This record gives sequence, structure tokens and C-alpha cells, in this order.
Amino acid sequence: MLVFGFSSGLPVALLVGTLTAWLGEVGIKLATIGVLSWIGLTYAFKFLWSPLVDRVQLPGIGALGRRKSWIVLCQVIMIASLVAIVATDPTVHIARFALFAFFGALASATQDIAIDGWRIDVADEEAPVELLSAVYQLGSRTASIVGGAVALYLAARMSWPTVYLVMAGLMVVTLVLGLGAPDTERPPSTPISVLAQPGEVTPRVRAIALMIVGASWTWAIVTLVMFMISMLADVPPGGVRPSAGDFLKTWGVVIIVATVFVPLIVAAVVNRMKARGQGVQTVEDTVRSGARTAANHLYGALIAPLADLTERLRWGVLLIIGLILTYALCYNVWASFAYPFYLDFMHYSKDEVAFASKIFGIIMSIVGVSVGGFLFIKIGRFPTVLIGAILPIFGNFVFADLADGSPYIDMVLHTTRLDLLVQTFGGDLRMARLLLAICYENISTGIAGAALVAFVSGVVSKKFAAVQYSVLSSMTFLVGALMRAPVGEAIPIYGYGDVFRWLSLAGVIAIAFVLLEWWRSSYVARAEEPGHTGKPA
Repeated sequence: MLVFGFSSGLPVALLVGTLTAWLGEVGIKLATIGVLSWIGLTYAFKFLWSPLVDRVQLPGIGALGRRKSWIVLCQVIMIASLVAIVATDPTVHIARFALFAFFGALASATQDIAIDGWRIDVADEEAPVELLSAVYQLGSRTASIVGGAVALYLAARMSWPTVYLVMAGLMVVTLVLGLGAPDTERPPSTPISVLAQPGEVTPRVRAIALMIVGASWTWAIVTLVMFMISMLADVPPGGVRPSAGDFLKTWGVVIIVATVFVPLIVAAVVNRMKARGQGVQTVEDTVRSGARTAANHLYGALIAPLADLTERLRWGVLLIIGLILTYALCYNVWASFAYPFYLDFMHYSKDEVAFASKIFGIIMSIVGVSVGGFLFIKIGRFPTVLIGAILPIFGNFVFADLADGSPYIDMVLHTTRLDLLVQTFGGDLRMARLLLAICYENISTGIAGAALVAFVSGVVSKKFAAVQYSVLSSMTFLVGALMRAPVGEAIPIYGYGDVFRWLSLAGVIAIAFVLLEWWRSSYVARAEEPGHTGKPA
């Protein structure tokens, strides 16, 4: 589990985080880096192909095991992708460079699906899933330090291609070590599906629902990929490179509607048909085929969980979706520009950023997560979620102050004597400024992250826990990933400070959704009390 956790965390650190430091150093424009960050959507949308990983037995290497065969295949693709990245000059062939990074991220996201299944499958009394999950986090956190701090440390002493070649070597080591892992037998197919029972909608209705949702998702993904290709492709003489801002003005809302609200509407319509007895089975569906089984699995992964949400929450699902879409926006958007900001704009060294961001920062994020868990126990669910929405807003202003020369950060450092403390350990005022900004940002986002995870975990039902959590948590990446491209265009025009301040407005929207959902949940709780005459919302 430790090896698989490391194998899961390393490509995320290399392809979504550290890669931006490389691109920023060689002069790739921030707008291009913002578009390239869209490869991170593979992690957000991985639930779409999770049924494939769960059910398909790979030819040949399938003998390695149900989960391990997929893990090995993905690791081989990731190693090949890293080697291909090493052999590609991003300043000359940025589109090819992005394609190799995309294949690596796609393989990494697919590997995560298999590793999550493996962790659940092999758990037993001696190694319960809770213990394996903790060990997985340990391996993943270690990999984030290696792929972040260690990679930056090495990059200060050798070329970036050499650094990524070293990281590809580490992936080879994890592949070899992982070959010795146990695996479980593939379970027999379930003879009778829940969807075959009387009262469920007919196969024809399920097929139409899947076609509508599938078409919406396919259109959105193809649209994003095509724009990403056009953005990264060479511009002919006299041509103009497409604008990410213009693209999102035209298609951003439509993409969110296609990927979020169309599936919710389809799920609501299915619920309405079941409630009215329209298009439902009166007898058990006895048809058994590979196509029917695959369709039922996709329906159970994509439509049924959303149908459960809309049935339980009714119009309240809109508030919850709005909360999830906006909650992490004010600090998630600029994640892809952190390294260019630290290294190229603020001119910190790679060693300084490696320590401050990836070692000190991870420690502070663990502190934040711990504080978030403590607050949940002490003050409750919605007060903690509200605090988690408020604190990151001020983190944006802290970084805006850092970008503007740190007048307020210096005042805090001098007042608290923290500047003297940093100097005692060999640092200087510039390092003290960076550490204070990263300290606040990681603690506040750690609290916010713990609050959001706990909130989403409380929303999902046990019946569809895994899939519902995957769908809802993926939404936290959606808007943030889409906004990174226009933010990358805005930074050179308006500067980091103004962009940080404008992004804080997203936190205000999140606060509004938290307050509305708090009110709705309180109203529902009161309405369900004995003797209350009101109707639940």
C-alpha cells in the first residue's frame, strides 16, 4: 500500500504542480500554462471510465490480477510519458509536450481508480481498510514531497529533463516493487441486477438517459480538448492565438450546464417517471448480455447516484452543487501559477521554494486539516464549513500583499517578532515573508479542505457513497480548472496583486451558498420534528 500510495502521488506532483515551474523557467506564457493545467481534469472526470477499469479484464497482463494488471499498465504508460516529456523541448514543441503530459495524467488518474479498488479488495482483519487508507496517505504525501521539494532541489543543480528522468526511474522502482503485491480474484457476475427489478425504469428509458448524459459529457470534453489543442498549436504567420477568456465567455457556462446540470435534470426526470409509474418495468427484466450489463453498470455509476441525490434533496441539490462549485474557487484557481509566482515574479530560489512550499507548507496543511477536524467536533458542521469559506479569502489578500512588496506582512512580522525568529534559524526577511504567507494559506485551505470533505461525505448516501463522492468532489476541480486559463491571461495585464484580490470575490459567493444551505438544512430539520406542520423543503 505504501508503494501504491507513492505511485499515486508522484505523477500528480510532477504533472500538475512541478511541471509549471519548468515551463515558467523556460519562458512559457502564463496563459499557456493555464490551458495546460486542464490536464488536471483527468483526475476530476476519472469516475466516467471507472466502470471500464472495474469490469474489463486486460488481455495478457490480466494474469497479474484484477487490479494489479491495470496498475502495471498505467505505470508503464506513465514512465513512457515522463521519458517522452524528457525528450521534448517545450519551447519548441509545446503541443507535443502537452500531449505527453496528458497521457501521463490520464494513466495516473486511471491508476488511482485501480488502487482505490485494490485497497478495498485486499483489506482484511489484519490490515483493515482504515489502516491501508492511512498508509496510502503516507505514501502519497511522501511522493508529493519528492515530486515537489526534492524535484525543485535537484532542478537547482541539474537540468529539468534530467530531473524528470530521475523521477521516471523512481516510477520504475515502484513498478518493480508493486509486482510483488497480492491481488484478489475477479468476482463472478451478479446474476440479477437491481435495475432488473420491477418498478425500475425500463432499459429503453435508461438507454435514452445515458445517451443524453453521454452526449453532454462528450461534447464538453471534446470542446475543451479542441480548444486546448488550438491554444497550444503553432500559430501561422499573421494569425492570432485563441483567447481563453473569450472561449470561457462563450462556452464556460454551457460546459458547466452540460457536465453538471444536464445530468441532474435527467436524474430528476427519471425520478418523476418512477414516481408516476411511467416507463417502468412491471416484471423482472430477464435479458442477460454483456451490452446490457455494461449499460446497467454505466447507469448505476452516472445516473442512479444523481437520481438518489435529487430524490433526497430536491431543489436543495442546487444549493449544494453551487456550494461545491464555488467553495474552493478563490484559492484553487491560482494553484497552477504558484511556482511561476514564487520563482519568476518574486525571484525566490528553487531551494527556498522547495522548503517553504513543499516541506513547511505540507506541515502547515496537516495542521490546518487537524484544526478543521477539531472544529467539526467542537462547533459543528456548518460553523466549520462557514469558517472554511471565510479564511481563504484573507489568504488571497496576504498573497496580494506579498506581490505588492509586503507592507502589511512586514508589519505583522515586526510586531510579532517572527522576523527575528526566522533570522535565528538562518533565514532573512524575504524568507520570513514567504513562510508567513504560505503558513496562513496552507492552514486556512487545510481547514477549508477538511470542511469540504466532511460536508460532501455527509451529503452522500451509503448506498452510492463511492460514486456520489467521486461525482461531487470532481465538481470542486471543474470551475477552478476552467478559470485557470483566463486567469493566466489576466496576470500579465493586471498583475498578480489585483488578480489575487479579484479572485477573493469567489469566496464571497461561496459564503452566500453556505449560508443558504445552512438555512435550508435547518428548515428541513425543523420541519421533520414531531408536531411541526410545515412541509420539508
